[in-house]
Amino acid sequence: MIVGIDLGTTNSLIGVWRNGEVVLVPNALGHLLTPSAVGLGDDGTVLVGLAARERAATHPTLTATAFKRYMGSDRQLFLGRKAYRPEELSALVLRSLKADAEAFLGASVTEAIITVPAYFNDLQRKATKAAGALAGLEVERLLTEPTAAALAYGLEAQKDDELVLVVDLGGGTFDVSLLHRFEGVIEVRATAGDSWLGGEDFVDAVVKAFLAGPGAAIGAAAGPGSAVNALLRRQAELAKRALSTQDTATLSLVHNDKPVEWTLTRSAFETISEPLLARLRAPIERALRDARVEPDTLSRVILAGGASHMPVFRRLITRLFRRLPVSQINPEEVVARGAAVRAGMAVRGQGLDEMVMTDVAPFTLGIETSVKHGEASGSRLAGQFLPIIERNTVIPVSRSDVVNTILDNQTRMAIRVYQGESRLVKDNVRLGELTITLPPAPAGKEDVEVRFTYDTSGLLEVEATTLSTGRAETLVIEGNPGMLQPDEIEKRLAALAKLKVHPRDDIANRTLIARAERLYEERLGDTRAMIGDALSAFAIAIERQKPDEIERARKRLTDLLDQFDRGFFL
Repeated sequence: MIVGIDLGTTNSLIGVWRNGEVVLVPNALGHLLTPSAVGLGDDGTVLVGLAARERAATHPTLTATAFKRYMGSDRQLFLGRKAYRPEELSALVLRSLKADAEAFLGASVTEAIITVPAYFNDLQRKATKAAGALAGLEVERLLTEPTAAALAYGLEAQKDDELVLVVDLGGGTFDVSLLHRFEGVIEVRATAGDSWLGGEDFVDAVVKAFLAGPGAAIGAAAGPGSAVNALLRRQAELAKRALSTQDTATLSLVHNDKPVEWTLTRSAFETISEPLLARLRAPIERALRDARVEPDTLSRVILAGGASHMPVFRRLITRLFRRLPVSQINPEEVVARGAAVRAGMAVRGQGLDEMVMTDVAPFTLGIETSVKHGEASGSRLAGQFLPIIERNTVIPVSRSDVVNTILDNQTRMAIRVYQGESRLVKDNVRLGELTITLPPAPAGKEDVEVRFTYDTSGLLEVEATTLSTGRAETLVIEGNPGMLQPDEIEKRLAALAKLKVHPRDDIANRTLIARAERLYEERLGDTRAMIGDALSAFAIAIERQKPDEIERARKRLTDLLDQFDRGFFL
């Protein structure tokens, strides 16, 4: 069984093509959205999803969120004293989604189409594939999120030939892709984006404004991983959502027994967001410029990503294109739906026409070289970038260039691989380094052909051929701390298998307890006492293991929390 997965920064979803249509799979709580959060329970078990995210405010050092942003890096995130790589945390989310799908479908899930931001670099894509392997999934293909959104809309397209711009503002990333759909072909013409721009940044901007204003008056500070930071981020997220439907939202904090409230207006939020909105324009303009397309020639502008619900973002898109963007399919679900369509195409699912899909390289790929500085001096400038595959080249593609030695009797050549648009490699992303051995020869006489092959998942292979001998070597890029090698994946897979993961059939109880604990810490006086009493009764009922008693206690606690919890969200 093959599934489609939207592995998001904030939330993740899983879907399947079944009986001629997309079916999104509910999790153990009955929700389609599973928060991309991993935490440790009080008993040391691993919690994934809403149960983990609900504990972020009360147990910030035992909870990890937004780890997708660190994919492809050597960043470690801690749950208590134990460090995890972003791939491992993502694998736990994927494993939870896989279990939900298997319970829902009654069949084993072995393969997946996993979506990635179009602007993910090679390291980030390889890390995503590694996360799939750690979750026990064979990743059949990595599919870019805007292309997935276009696939979801392609099923109900009114025209046979259209130019579509997909604008995807998720929790952690921003992508823009220009696509041409015609005669059973979806062709990506250009893509651009920002891997560090999303809804999380709008939340950060609100937190920063609060701390600089009313928070400063009571001496509040919020370092990473602090309880104050976790509480403020939750309230800022709620305020951001509330301002989509109302004119004001309130944030409150009690620090050192000093209470403070701050009313945030929609206009003030827009002012706070101006630097972020300015950053959103550049990728849009670059994609249109690279494809040589005028805005007026677009058939549709499609919105994707949960953060695209923000009115301030929608107004920006409307102003730029002088038309209303399209969002008939829920922007939070559209990428997962497209991934499920692609999964159906992989098995020639019922009701799907044959479709050809092309994509492009989101970044320029090349190597470091040196160039002569003056004919007479013989000195050279190092650190120059030599492009081999330029951005927005249609993939799959294979391109090569020839470089030569710069020293007499040079026997080794280091080929450093970079991704980016700058003239100097120091300003680009280093993907890795490989070293080849050469026969001795005078400077400039030994040539090496460097070939880059970029596949449909956006993964890069590098091949070097010594032209004097005709010997070709396909080499694995090594030496980058952001990449997991196959043997390391095997070791980490074994370690993850030993983790005690909270039972799926008990996750509803665990999530309810986490929600109650959060509210208990947030409230004071009689409300806190009432929540405490109901929570204790529920805990006692669980210990007694009497189903009827558990159900009554659960209902009482749920009803009570619903009275006070205005801040529940997915």
